[in-house]
Amino acid sequence: MRLKNILISGLALGALALSAEAETLAFTGATIWTGSSVGKLENATLVIEDGEIAAVGRQVPIPAGATRIDASGKWITPGIISPFSQMGLVEVPAEAPTNDTSASGSRFSVALDASRAFNPAATPIDITRIEGVTRIVVAPGVSSSVFAGQGFVADTSGDLNTSVTLPRAFQYMELGESGSGRSGGSREAAWRFVNGALMDARTFPARYLTHDQGDSLSRADADALTPVTRGNMPLVIRANRASDLLEIVRFQNQNATLDIIIVGAMEGWMVADELAEAGIPVIVDPFNNLPSSFENLAATMHNAERLIEAGVVTAFAHLDEAGHQSRLVLQVAGNAVANGVDYDDAMAAITSVPAAMFGLEQLGTLERGKIADVVMWDGDPLEVMTTVDAVYIGGEEQSLESRQTKLRDRYLTLGRTDKPYAYKP
Repeated sequence: MRLKNILISGLALGALALSAEAETLAFTGATIWTGSSVGKLENATLVIEDGEIAAVGRQVPIPAGATRIDASGKWITPGIISPFSQMGLVEVPAEAPTNDTSASGSRFSVALDASRAFNPAATPIDITRIEGVTRIVVAPGVSSSVFAGQGFVADTSGDLNTSVTLPRAFQYMELGESGSGRSGGSREAAWRFVNGALMDARTFPARYLTHDQGDSLSRADADALTPVTRGNMPLVIRANRASDLLEIVRFQNQNATLDIIIVGAMEGWMVADELAEAGIPVIVDPFNNLPSSFENLAATMHNAERLIEAGVVTAFAHLDEAGHQSRLVLQVAGNAVANGVDYDDAMAAITSVPAAMFGLEQLGTLERGKIADVVMWDGDPLEVMTTVDAVYIGGEEQSLESRQTKLRDRYLTLGRTDKPYAYKP
């Protein structure tokens, strides 16, 4: 796996951490899953200072003046990262004014920057945060082209000014059945378009000096694809069928500078060795085990297990209802463990692995100097009945309120005479 934009993302995330309030916190007596080579620590202490992890271990001195938090009986983990979603781009999918996932009427595709449509105040953001997800990787949706545009990384704080952690973090496209349908009706047509697009970007701006159209892309789209051709921006490709995945492997081998990530990969287990040898990481939904189309007839609940055993770098995401249900990434990780995936591998698939995929070197583990995205749980985070006690993003404690919790609190304890008129008998 080739990690790009490390320096850029490190600077962006460092600036975020410096914005955190200079408060020192010490969590004591916790079970801490560090995500690092240290592993899981029992009865351990975690210290947060100036928005960063200052110390973690069993014998950690607590700085003078630190706020002590008794975490006995609690679990502490890195903030969960959902590596694929459309959260904040859509409120009501069927209501066009609230849906910025795609732009079917636009002449642009590659050049579209989804971060400019992101709404940190969207109601699913709060719901996701209080389930322990602190960062989301957000992808636009395809429309008339195989290319959808540039996705981004955001936190779930809901802050209107600072939520976008890394804009233009990757380029997203779809192949397989989706790509063939958008390229004239065949997979070969899709690949012709993609190869033409790469040529347009690699020769930009020469072939655009006298006109605005290359073999596949307009001037603006070719310009936007240039960082991908140089390996400075990951290319996230959605594909599922084993033969499509093998074509992507060949494509990678023919274009060594590309930093490819595959999302979906429902038949990935069939070509796991080839994916591992090519160093192509994947984002899968371990819960996808039904053959819902002709491109995933070999779907199985053991896909994630077999990919990881073969050495494929694997992250987990909940790929259904991507605009609202990213929080279920924890549930799919738990299901992966129930179907053979090692516990530490499953936790890494929703923390350190997606952080590495997208060049977020300061996130994903609890180590000295890392940004303090930290979650405290009342039990094992992969148990479905576990709840979140506290969430910190960049060292700042976050609200555990959402629209749903406010409605619950408003109506749960009302007496008969206190209810609004519409609720009275």
